[in-house]
Amino acid sequence: MKTRVVVTGIGAVTPIGTGKEGFFEGLRTSRNGIARVSAFDPEGYRTQMAGEVRDFVAEDFMSPREAHRLARFVQFSVACAKMALEDASLEISQEIAARTGVIMGCGIGGLDVTEAQMELMLSHGPRRVSPFFIPMMIPNMASGQIAILTGAKGPNLTVTTACASSIHAIGEAFRTIQRGDAEIILTGGTEASITPLGFAGFCALRAMSQRNDEPEAASRPFDKARDGFVMGEGAFVLVLETLEHALARGAFPYAEIVGYGSSDDAHHIVEPHPEGKGAVQAMRSALDDAGLSPCDVDYINAHGTSTPMNDKCETMAIKEVFSDHAYQLMVSSTKSMTGHLLGAAGACGVAACIFAHLTGIVPATINYEEPDPECDLDYVANEARCADVDVAMANAFGFGGHNGVIVTKKFRK
Repeated sequence: MKTRVVVTGIGAVTPIGTGKEGFFEGLRTSRNGIARVSAFDPEGYRTQMAGEVRDFVAEDFMSPREAHRLARFVQFSVACAKMALEDASLEISQEIAARTGVIMGCGIGGLDVTEAQMELMLSHGPRRVSPFFIPMMIPNMASGQIAILTGAKGPNLTVTTACASSIHAIGEAFRTIQRGDAEIILTGGTEASITPLGFAGFCALRAMSQRNDEPEAASRPFDKARDGFVMGEGAFVLVLETLEHALARGAFPYAEIVGYGSSDDAHHIVEPHPEGKGAVQAMRSALDDAGLSPCDVDYINAHGTSTPMNDKCETMAIKEVFSDHAYQLMVSSTKSMTGHLLGAAGACGVAACIFAHLTGIVPATINYEEPDPECDLDYVANEARCADVDVAMANAFGFGGHNGVIVTKKFRK
C-alpha cells in the first residue's frame, strides 16, 4: 500500500498576496497583480508590464545581514519556508531533522545578482566582484539556504526544468516520502527574474504580451485576443509529510497529493508539441499514479500562459485525455492574475488547487472576454465560482519540452 502524503502548511510570496491567507484572498477576490514594471524603467522594451511582488520586505523574515547575502529568489524561498512551517505548527527539532528534506524548483536563479556583479566587474575590474557572487546566484541555494536556516538535514535538491521546475520538485518530494527516504519535505518553487536582462531576453523571444497601454488586461489565457504571457515573480513552499506523521502530531491536512506524472515533448526548445502529446502523456501518467479515471477530476489549474500556442495545445491535450468529460471540467489559469511565475508557476497551481479543496471556490481566469473557437472549455471566466472540488490537477510545461502534472485530492481519513 502506498504511503499517503498530505500538505500541512503553505507559505506564499506572490503578486496578489503574501502568506497563505493573502494568496487565498487574492484568488477569492480575483485580484489583478499585473501593472507597469517598477523594478527598472521599462521604456524601450517591447513589453512593459509584469506581475511584481511589491509588498515584500526581506527583513521581516531574516536579519538585514542575511538578507544582504541572499539573492531575491532565495529571500523569497526562505520567507516562504518560515511561513509554511509556522502555518503547519511545525518546528524542525533535532529528533526529526534527519528525516526532514527540502526539494525546491527554480528555473533561472539569481539573475539580479549576475547583472549587478557583471556591471561591477566591467566598471571596476574583476577584483571588485563579491566573494558571495557565486553562492548567491546558483539556483540550488533555493533549497540549500532553507536547510541552513531551518535545520532540515534530510534529502536536499533543487530541480531546474524551466517553468515545470516546481511541479517536478513537488512530485519528487512526493516520491521521496513515498519510498521512505523522508517523513517531511519542504517543497515548492521560487523565481525573481524581473530584471533588465531577463526582461530583454524574453522580449527578444517575442513571447510576452505587448498590450502596454492596458497592462492589467495583458494576461488573458484562452481568450482569442491573447498575445503572449506576462512575466511574474514569487515563491511557494508547501509542507509535505506522511499522513501518519501529520496525524500523530495533531496537524490538520489541507489536502492530499495522490498522483504525479512527467514527460518531455522531445520536439522544440520553446514551443509545445503542436498536438500536445507530451502534456497528454504527463496527465495520463499522473492519473494512473493516483489510481483515478479522467471522470474523477473536477478542476484543472491549467498551465494557461496566455500565449497563442500553449493555450490551444493545452486545450487539445485536455480534450484528448478527458474526452467528453473535458466539457464537464472546470479549467482556469491563475496566471491571468499573477502573471507567469516561471520556476514557481507549478507550485502556484498546486496551491490554487488546495485553495479550491479547502474553500469550495474555484479560482477564475480573469480578462476572458472573447471566446476562441480552438479553446472551447469551461475556463471559469472572470469570477471565482463556488463548487465542490474533490479531485484537482495542476499542469506545468516548460522550455525544453518538460511537462509535469500533480493530482491533489480533498483530504479524507
